[in-house]
Amino acid sequence: MPTRPPLRDRPRFAAFSRRFDPLRRYEIRPARSRAGLIMQFGVVALIAAVLTSAFVLPGFLGVGQAAAAASNAFEALPSNLEIQPFAQNTTVFAKKGGVDVPIASFYAQNRQDVGWNDVAQTVKDATVAAEDPRFYQEGAVDLLGTVRGALSTVSGSSVQGGSSITQQYVKNVEVERCDALTDEKKLKACYADAAGVTLQRKVQEMRYAVGLEKKYSKQQILLGYLNVVGFGGTVYGIQAAAHYYFNTTAAQLTLPQAATLTAILNNPANLRIDEPDNKDNGAANGYKATKERRDYVLDRMEINHKITAAERDVAKKTPIQPTITPTTSGCASASQYNAAFFCDYVRDVVLNDPAYGATADDRWATLNRGGLKIYTTLNLDLQAVAQQSLSSYIPPSMAGIDLGASNVSMELGTGRIVTMVENRAFNNTDQPIDGTTAVNYNTDEAYGGSQGFQTGSTFKAFDLAAWLEAGNSLYDTINASQHDFPTSDFTNSCADITGPDWPVTNDEGSASRLSVMAATAESVNTAFAKMGTQIDLCSILNAAKALGVHPASSSNPLTSVPSMILGVNYLSPLTMATAYAGIANNGVVCTPVAIDKVVNADGSAHKVSPTTCTQGLQPNIAAGVTYALQGVMRGGGTAESANPYDGTPIMGKTGTTDDSLQNWLVTSTSKVSTATWVGNVSGSTPLRSLDFDGIGGGDVKFSIAKPILSAIDGLYGGSAFTKPTNAVLYGDQVTIPDVSGKSPQEAQTLLQGLGLDATIDSTPVDSSQPAGTAAGTDPAAGTSANKGSSVTVQVSNGQSASIPGGLIGKTESEAKAALTAAGFTNVTVKKPDSGGNGNGKSDADLRVTAVDPAEGSAASKSQTVTITLG
Repeated sequence: MPTRPPLRDRPRFAAFSRRFDPLRRYEIRPARSRAGLIMQFGVVALIAAVLTSAFVLPGFLGVGQAAAAASNAFEALPSNLEIQPFAQNTTVFAKKGGVDVPIASFYAQNRQDVGWNDVAQTVKDATVAAEDPRFYQEGAVDLLGTVRGALSTVSGSSVQGGSSITQQYVKNVEVERCDALTDEKKLKACYADAAGVTLQRKVQEMRYAVGLEKKYSKQQILLGYLNVVGFGGTVYGIQAAAHYYFNTTAAQLTLPQAATLTAILNNPANLRIDEPDNKDNGAANGYKATKERRDYVLDRMEINHKITAAERDVAKKTPIQPTITPTTSGCASASQYNAAFFCDYVRDVVLNDPAYGATADDRWATLNRGGLKIYTTLNLDLQAVAQQSLSSYIPPSMAGIDLGASNVSMELGTGRIVTMVENRAFNNTDQPIDGTTAVNYNTDEAYGGSQGFQTGSTFKAFDLAAWLEAGNSLYDTINASQHDFPTSDFTNSCADITGPDWPVTNDEGSASRLSVMAATAESVNTAFAKMGTQIDLCSILNAAKALGVHPASSSNPLTSVPSMILGVNYLSPLTMATAYAGIANNGVVCTPVAIDKVVNADGSAHKVSPTTCTQGLQPNIAAGVTYALQGVMRGGGTAESANPYDGTPIMGKTGTTDDSLQNWLVTSTSKVSTATWVGNVSGSTPLRSLDFDGIGGGDVKFSIAKPILSAIDGLYGGSAFTKPTNAVLYGDQVTIPDVSGKSPQEAQTLLQGLGLDATIDSTPVDSSQPAGTAAGTDPAAGTSANKGSSVTVQVSNGQSASIPGGLIGKTESEAKAALTAAGFTNVTVKKPDSGGNGNGKSDADLRVTAVDPAEGSAASKSQTVTITLG
């Protein structure tokens, strides 16, 4: 016997079902005329009949072809409503006194889900009594309420109720799904589908409600409803509503407060109580409309035996007195902890990190709807010290200069950012206020920062790295007397370089000849420019890149022209702190991180992108750079005044650009690196022309940094840095050979072949060598020198000779003849007086007793030579 097709596939059922198509599409709107009202009453009556047959007759009678068709058509609708997590507040935390403290929140909807035991019983009772008194006894659908609501809509009147709490939950869930959309067209279509007043949507809502009650308990549904429902504006869920309107929690709501919040649910747009100036429902009339609805809720609670008449009466006499406590979305609230700019950086980290979503929209939704708990690296105690020190010297604004200043610190080996402050207040609104900005001076443009600032001599750390990588040493001697450098003196394997000569002046220290160590401590520009002629400029850029150096903005790409040696690239303070941390960490550079861990709304761990550590410099090279930079922080160094001298080893480098437009100090211990910047955000006002609380603009960076460094050392301490090898310190020693008598060019070539920086001094010196030949070197022959050390070839004037030996004991004539033969033309004789030491000898009997200059010494041939007779 052939199997009969299911009822829904039979022709008679399909024909019957098609008759309901107009009803499914029917949109219920208030009638505009009496005739229209009568017509729509007829439609509503038909709807009621359909609903009755669908829900009552099939369930109780189980008979009737039409009833069966309606029931099966209903059952054919989708029943599994997918309940996505509701939009939750994301909270950002930082450490204060070792405790995690919330500093900011992000949300699209201000909501914090709570559990059943975290909601006061008065709230549950008020909601059921006012919204759905038969909630615990009825099924998923309130048929009477649904029909009554439809009649209310048709007539344009206002009747309390219209759907069960389960149905309202369904509607709110579907609307919540729409709120997660970012496409405008999809959003409108979703709202029409979720909240449109059509029979089709209403029937589907009821079908979902039936499905929900098969899957969830009444308690779960009521709690879900209280967590998802809106309370006006961006306030969603009972916990956020309790905090926003009464500065309390859902668990601690009083009866009048619970009834008031339940009242708001009836019409959140009109019954919200955060608009005290509202003429119709404000503080002046005691929030009249809300109070009327609240008192209705209290009446319903008493009728349904949830409270006594006495409790109702006392509650009704209680005035509505909101304590509005906004939960600000965004970083402005973090200003109370001096952490708004850091918070904004964390926000940009999330919005740039694929760990929080594949697309920009996904990441925005994760941050603003995901309910994350973001635990950051920021130490609020150190942050307070940093802000106080910076603000005590640098004002948020100053007449005549677009003044900026910042300070950032990060841990070595972890990349954890522990402080981040600047001189201006955070303001990301479209209302410009003097002394405020949305730009984070510490970070790159892509993370809310600026386009960067020229770093000045702090870039010399990378010059040192390239210098040592090329086989040079720290105690190599440099001739720093050159001030004009032709471009042809430089080599760059990265790019072609052309242009006029590069004039170099010394902004801080200066000397004609000094070691690389001394040139670093004193920041001698001409010495580093000279060093740059002996290495590949590309190697400097590569050393910087290996330590994480990158442009703060794509509009200012890195350049490798000769002036790069003195820091003309535009970098962010965080980048410089990262690079110096890598140097001090034996060459291991770790990318900065601002987030330690993230917890999802359900308590599970969210993926966090960790720091990435790489060997940027070989350990011995890094140790050499660190060794040199320690001299900057000690006696005679340019940053000695910033050294806390608290027993913690420290290295660092100062940086001042032309005309002192930008001023830097970047330091590091073995635990934490710190970058301090003060300068022109725009414009060109010399900082050295300014005074900051009695400190000159060129030196104020030291006064800012010292208390911060001291506080960091007090918390972290620090150990001795790794000592470099002798090869890094002294290089391969070369013994300077004797080049006297050679042509100056031959002598220079010989010295250069030994790895020495040989130059010829064309000014003749007295020498016994033939005129025009090499007289010798400075340093002298036989001296040990480092490879790369400067050696000067001296040119002979041929006017020097040695005083002949054997003159003592000769006669006057014999001595004069010997001196004349040696080339000396000016000889004088000292004879004894009569009766003196001659003892009565005749001139023929006198002999030489002394010679000045002495026998064997070198002297100019024109110099007077005195012989003494006796």
